[in-house]
Amino acid sequence: MTEEKQFNLILLGPPGAGKGTQAGLLVNAYDLLHVSTGDMLRSAIKEGSATGLKAQEYMSKGELVPDSIVTQLVVDRMGKPDASGGVILDGFPRTKPQAEALDNSLKENGRTIDVVLYVNASLDVIIQRLTGRRVCPECGMNYHITNIPPRKEGVCDTCNVDLFQREDDEPETVKNRLVVYEKSTKDLIGYYREKGLLEEVNGDISAEELFEEVDSLFRGEGLVK
Repeated sequence: MTEEKQFNLILLGPPGAGKGTQAGLLVNAYDLLHVSTGDMLRSAIKEGSATGLKAQEYMSKGELVPDSIVTQLVVDRMGKPDASGGVILDGFPRTKPQAEALDNSLKENGRTIDVVLYVNASLDVIIQRLTGRRVCPECGMNYHITNIPPRKEGVCDTCNVDLFQREDDEPETVKNRLVVYEKSTKDLIGYYREKGLLEEVNGDISAEELFEEVDSLFRGEGLVK
């Protein structure tokens, strides 16, 4: 019996582009495992794996975990039974060198990245989404002044306390975050574009419309059944 091929994708996108929402929809639609770097590191350390223990040595000193260790953690995670259908990598790779290391490690293990989905959005839409976000200081519930408003303006439905705006959701901070994101991912996006793996989609449209577009794209290219 032939082992069914994994469907592995990398999800990229600036803050506020709707990347997180698409990740949830993709997981449910294609039975994929959503792998975030933070969760993966914590899990490997908890399990006490050899690579996890190496990572812990750096983290306990307050140092960044080297790319080689993070890459090995990703490859190890992709080989576990619950990842048999494929994975969505979110938060890694972040740089071109990380992407190159990941490609080399996957090749050694007979695996590949099938597609890199880049959810992009216009500055105006991103600012509208992020600056409109409001958070409850007690339960942590996220609201949005237009998309998900509370029943009473400015007050949490559950805790009945005033909502607040996070500092990193203020307009000028949002603009700075986007500049930093663009600079840090420029080479990464170019790398995947040159390899013919990058698919850029419009994050300005609704989450439902965008997922329909992505689903049609993947099915049209034979990436999913």
